[in-house]
Amino acid sequence: MYLVWPSLKFCPIYFQNMLEGLLIHKPDEPIEYMISHLKQDNDHVPRICILGPPASGKTTIGWILEGFPENRDQAWMLQSAGITPRHVVVLYAPDTVLIERNLGKRIDPSTKEVYHTTFDWPSDPLVQQRLVEAEGISEQETAKHLLEYHRNFPRVFQIYQQILKSINADQPCADVFSQALTYVQTWRRSAAPFTPRILFCGPPGSGKSLQAALIAQKYSIVNICCGQLLKEAVADKTKLGELIKPYFDSGWPVPDNIVLKLLTDRLNRLDCMTDGWVLHGFPKDLDQAEQMERAGIIPNRIFFLNLPSESVMERLAQRMIDPVTGERYHAMYKPAPLPDVQARLTQNPKDTEENIRICLETYYRHAGNLEEFYGDAFYINADQDPYVVFEYIESCIVKPLPHKS
Repeated sequence: MYLVWPSLKFCPIYFQNMLEGLLIHKPDEPIEYMISHLKQDNDHVPRICILGPPASGKTTIGWILEGFPENRDQAWMLQSAGITPRHVVVLYAPDTVLIERNLGKRIDPSTKEVYHTTFDWPSDPLVQQRLVEAEGISEQETAKHLLEYHRNFPRVFQIYQQILKSINADQPCADVFSQALTYVQTWRRSAAPFTPRILFCGPPGSGKSLQAALIAQKYSIVNICCGQLLKEAVADKTKLGELIKPYFDSGWPVPDNIVLKLLTDRLNRLDCMTDGWVLHGFPKDLDQAEQMERAGIIPNRIFFLNLPSESVMERLAQRMIDPVTGERYHAMYKPAPLPDVQARLTQNPKDTEENIRICLETYYRHAGNLEEFYGDAFYINADQDPYVVFEYIESCIVKPLPHKS
């Protein structure tokens, strides 16, 4: 539901034209028509969503195109088409209050104006006499609509939670409007100097996960580990997760087209598009990098973390885990505190020297092509204190954007 606030001097004629176009052209796909219209020359139009259950006052506090998005699929459809709000206002109130409000709605059949027996009763006796009860406002019908709203809203909330403001609608309309207006007049900004799209490449054990976590925490951007993304899809039993699971069970690599589909879906979500992202674990070869570029996934900062093979072996082959607590230890950097803990530590099969050598060989087989493809990448010696590495990465982020020659 897109709203134009009168006091912000924005032009509601833009939305009026869109509605007129719907009525005149009667397109076969009205949603696609609206998306296309919204993408045309609309930088001057505020991108604000007003969400809320029936009778919460969405149409009372402004000029609204009401009814979209109502669920997660509709919200994702907007995002994938490049339609993203800057602010989302959610109105809430107890269901009993909303049902009571809805029961008081009355319609003027002559003008189609909406009135309310308690909050907005007309002063003209002639208008009072011709008012009729609105359709679909019985207690049973309102309760049904509220149940549908409560079923769908949590998933919509997950998509918009980073830019969402909840406002109690069970208060005077002027107070609701004031709070909403104050929120939409703010401009939420990231701590980053631009919208970061950061890619970390490097051999296993080079510290990609740690540096990604530090960058994500410092600049409030989304940390995306491709391997973790695959695991989450399997655990959540999504459609893609069902396709991925057989590969996990057999130990075979997941096909690139499935990985890329999962990655594209994640990077097209609102938090990545508005806050930025840092990616590691993909691509691993030139073909994957080219597929990413064709899919429109183009990082504006690329870092290669370089680490000698001896240091990789030292970092990974001496990692152990406590099967009782899940705590991770390292023979050199973080030894177990007690003898009985040391005695029960186990090693991940992936951390054997043989497996590490195989991973290193695979990485270096493709590293040269990746470095050539990402010609503007930064190269960092990862064989030093991780916070020194982080400081260097941060200094490269705040520099002007690189340009390929």
